[in-house]
Amino acid sequence: MTKPFILGLTGSIGMGKSEVARMLGELGVPVFDADAAVHRLQGPGGALIEPIERAFPGTTSATGVDRLKLGAAVFGNAEKLKLLESIVHPEVGAMRGAFLAENADAPLIVFDIPLLFEKTGQHGLDAVAVVSAPGDVQRERVLARPGMTEEKFEKILALQVPDAEKRARADFVIDTGVPLDETRAQVAALVAHLRENAPWPPLPAGLDKLT
Repeated sequence: MTKPFILGLTGSIGMGKSEVARMLGELGVPVFDADAAVHRLQGPGGALIEPIERAFPGTTSATGVDRLKLGAAVFGNAEKLKLLESIVHPEVGAMRGAFLAENADAPLIVFDIPLLFEKTGQHGLDAVAVVSAPGDVQRERVLARPGMTEEKFEKILALQVPDAEKRARADFVIDTGVPLDETRAQVAALVAHLRENAPWPPLPAGLDKLT
């Protein structure tokens, strides 16, 4: 049996990765959303509630993990963050393994991994697609989010691999700084390329000019 082609999907904050993941799903591509998996594990009755409460008392309740309290408990503390990751990553890995088994017959599957270059690495992936847009578009999108400030945005950017580096390291780049229909066409072209070896342009128009 031929194993599925495994594509890693990533992109910096505000680049439109979630929208691209949704487009992939609409094309029938199974997508494993790492963030969604963590939310389920940290939600009511989730497998992470008890170990997180043991490690970080007062950060959980009957409704699940209080993400603000947990974030405050680990923010700026590398040792505590490492402890949290040691709790979360094995459970997410188990869900990823189950997802792989469930979709073993699919020609193409996608792992939606926000911190692929920053944290998880490319092990087990056949290729990586980076979702990108011009910096001014990214900034406008992020600052429109409730509770977001320039200071928060800059702190988040400082923790992420620069977009230009991600694009340089990617096998495929999807441009979301264009009308949705154009992004949707790029996504469809990528799926056709990976499923059927259809042509794929080396870089979407304009992204070579991004900084």
